[in-house]
Amino acid sequence: MSRKHFGTDGIRGRVGHDKVTPEFVLKLGWAAGRVLGGGSNKVKVVIGKDTRISGYMFESALEAGLSAAGVDVLLTGPMPTPGIAYLTRTFHACAGIVISASHNPYFDNGIKFFSAQGNKLADEVELAIEAMIDQPMETVDSEYLGKADRIDDAQGRYIEFCKSSISQETNFQGLKIVVDCAHGATYQIAPKVLSELGAEVISIGVKPNGININDNVGSTHPRQLQQRVIEEKADLGMALDGDGDRVFMVDHEGTLIDGDEILFIIARARKQQEQLKGHVVGTLMSNLGLELALKREGIELERTDVGDRFVMERLLKNDWILGGESSGHIICRSKTTTGDGTIAGLQVIAEVVRSGRTLHDLSADMEKCPQQLINVSLGSANAVDIMQLAAVQEAVSDAEELLGAEGRVLLRPSGTEPLIRVMVEGVDAAQVNRVSEQIADVVRDSLHT
Repeated sequence: MSRKHFGTDGIRGRVGHDKVTPEFVLKLGWAAGRVLGGGSNKVKVVIGKDTRISGYMFESALEAGLSAAGVDVLLTGPMPTPGIAYLTRTFHACAGIVISASHNPYFDNGIKFFSAQGNKLADEVELAIEAMIDQPMETVDSEYLGKADRIDDAQGRYIEFCKSSISQETNFQGLKIVVDCAHGATYQIAPKVLSELGAEVISIGVKPNGININDNVGSTHPRQLQQRVIEEKADLGMALDGDGDRVFMVDHEGTLIDGDEILFIIARARKQQEQLKGHVVGTLMSNLGLELALKREGIELERTDVGDRFVMERLLKNDWILGGESSGHIICRSKTTTGDGTIAGLQVIAEVVRSGRTLHDLSADMEKCPQQLINVSLGSANAVDIMQLAAVQEAVSDAEELLGAEGRVLLRPSGTEPLIRVMVEGVDAAQVNRVSEQIADVVRDSLHT
């Protein structure tokens, strides 16, 4: 069955439009409550959010819908997405709900779900919720209405969980770390985690006002972090996104360390400590340099479609423990059940401590191949239609022939934004840039024909 409302990562869009309205979210909460269990068989759902101003509105709408279905609600306030996955498990809730649009601007928002096990909902559950949305909304009798309560120590619980992801003998004393929280859900949590582990911490992006989330800060805008690391003469920097499930890092020279390099550092450390199980999972967007560097370490890389959902599916299918995306979604299954920027960053810093090497030196052991990614805005156009146009397909075919065996071309619609992503990879940087611009131009021209 095709999905009507859910995308690859829940429901997301511009606030006040399409499905991102209080009316729809109210009905969504009710439908989820009906599917997950309500009435006399009382269950509970954990709800968290990032720092967007619209989070207040959608939190109330979800709470009302779930209550109408007879489901109790536990509210956390601002909490990273992976924190909700953790709290859902520890409170034995039937589901967790996150109100966030991740790395998107403040005027977007979204709803995503976790199962009782802290994983994304199974397809059949999402489809059942979609089917229930189309049914008339009926409120349970008053004696069965759901109640709402707040988890007062939610942040403290998650902070301790993050700290427990590295060995008790490891501490960060002597390290100066700059952390950029994107004015998002980690703004109180990540600095405390690092400082309680012994680091000297300089924090930026920790003054949310409802509309500055991801605004020239965080993993999507790391320039400020790079400059601050150099200014402070820090050992390294860590940049999280608005909901805390992505991480980029910065070495002491201000060089950006992306998800591929982070994945390599963690994978090699696990291999050296005989803690790596099976293969490492990346995506079609993972840099060729990652594959080659892992192979030198005796580690195989398997690729999936783009999206942490697909990475997790492959890990679960094979019972492997490590995977991730270039964008900074890193899944350490031996530590947690979902992508977690803070926990992934801690694994890298722990390896800096264990190895006695700088982050710069650790990342230098993976040489990235030149890769260019261009996002082409779709506007009101249909991504599928654009991808099927003969001119676009011909441009891709010509590029693949030009690059030969030493390059890759990937054209795909974004799963979260109205964009076509054009990715070209090869050994010649100038050629890669030229070819990617040529394909992007063809896509843009096709939007106006």
